[in-house]
Parts: sequence; structure tokens; C-alpha cells
Amino acid sequence: MVTGLIEKVCADRELECEATGENRWVVTLPGTHKLKTMCNLIVGEHALRIEAFVMRRPDENREELWAWLLRRNARMYGVSFSIDGVGDVYLTGRVSLASLDEDELDRLFGAVLTYADESFDPMLEIGFGESIRREWAWRVKRGESLANLQAFAHLFDKPQDVS
Repeated sequence: MVTGLIEKVCADRELECEATGENRWVVTLPGTHKLKTMCNLIVGEHALRIEAFVMRRPDENREELWAWLLRRNARMYGVSFSIDGVGDVYLTGRVSLASLDEDELDRLFGAVLTYADESFDPMLEIGFGESIRREWAWRVKRGESLANLQAFAHLFDKPQDVS
């Protein structure tokens, strides 16, 4: 029953969905800031587990990022931010199979996509700010394009040409 539900919801919403094992799928959720989020669905005996990688372990300001994620968790539906043993950031959740229907699965996909996408730039800024600043300076010095760094233009004194 859950297998058919997952495949139907993905097909209806034109989401790329691939079975990765018995009762396991990976669904690709297209974003704007985080261009795609791979959402793993694992069907257990009583619950659907949701796991989506968001960002690798931050290089700096880890405690600040963890605090930001915890504050964010208080306002979230269905999933929450978590970290693994090396500090990589995930969205994880668990929902009862008895409560799972098309609308609920759609809400969960929407939650994962929204939280991963809208949080991505602030998370990068907190966890990789110095690397972003170095990359920006290197590109400016070499006359390289800043187009894919524009989300971080506010970190610099004056606007830069995006060519």
C-alpha cells in the first residue's frame, strides 16, 4: 500500500523517484537555493522514516549553526534538522504509516524542500563564511563571474558586477 502511495505521489508531482531497495526510495526535490535535495524514504513496520542530506559539516561557527538549527526546529513540521556523527546536516523525520496519505506525503515533501531550500544560504553563511569571502576575493581579483555567489553579496561593502 505505501509503495503504491509513494510512487503515485511522485508521479503526480513529477518528482524523480527511484527504488533503492526493499521499502526504500530516493526522491529528488528540485529547489532554488539548494538546487536539489535527495530525500530518502524508508518504510518500516509502523512508520515512514524521512532523511534528507542538507549540508556537509561546517568549517567554522559550528556551535552557532547548531543553535540556529535548534531554534529553527521549534517552528518546523514533520521533519527537523539533525547532525550525524561527523557533523553533516540532515532533515530527518518519522511519521506513522496509519496517518500517511497523499496529502500528508505531499506536505512532508513540501516541508523537506522548503526547509532545505530556504535555510541553505543562511547555513552556508554561518558555516562557511570565510571560505565564501576568500572565493569572492579570488574571483574579483581574477575578473571571474560572481553570479553564483550573489546570495552572499550582502557580506561585502559594495555591490559587485555579476558578469
